Amino acid sequence: MGTFYSDIKKYKKYSNNKPTILLVLLHQGLWALCVYRISNSIYRSKLPNILKQILLVFAVLWQKMIEILTGISISYSAQIGSDFYIGHFGGIIINASAVIGNNCNISQGVTIGVSGRGEKRGVPIIGNNVYMGANAVIVGRIEIGDNSVIAANSLVVNNVEPNTTVMGVPAIVINNNTSKDYI
Repeated sequence: MGTFYSDIKKYKKYSNNKPTILLVLLHQGLWALCVYRISNSIYRSKLPNILKQILLVFAVLWQKMIEILTGISISYSAQIGSDFYIGHFGGIIINASAVIGNNCNISQGVTIGVSGRGEKRGVPIIGNNVYMGANAVIVGRIEIGDNSVIAANSLVVNNVEPNTTVMGVPAIVINNNTSKDYI
């Protein structure tokens, strides 16, 4: 649960240090992260397999409830680093095989999913300090480099080099600005 506490600290930074209890009660992104962090810790634990399976059944039911309430779908088997921030309510889908690094921000409507054909079929690996703007779609067996910015309404189907900003459908590099001012 240490990772969840680092998530809360990031939320505090963005909310002018509001009390933790208010953040937990009022931010749907934290609800989804809490369920994800607990479920993921069960999934990655060394518990006996039968106990793990029983607990995961309850975790999946809890996750579905949160998904219905928040519109945020994060599979317990996804790999998400610390200091994760979900900026706004709803429409967020993170595939079960997705890998997201530390200190990333994700906005409403973002999809991180499976796509592609042949060798390109798969799920993205997203580096550290990546900002994903509203309604961005990041799909396929691609890598998003550290400190990158995915602009709002972009469709990312190719690798993104570190320290760049991409935008468009399909997304192309528009400049070498990093995510420093976004995260």
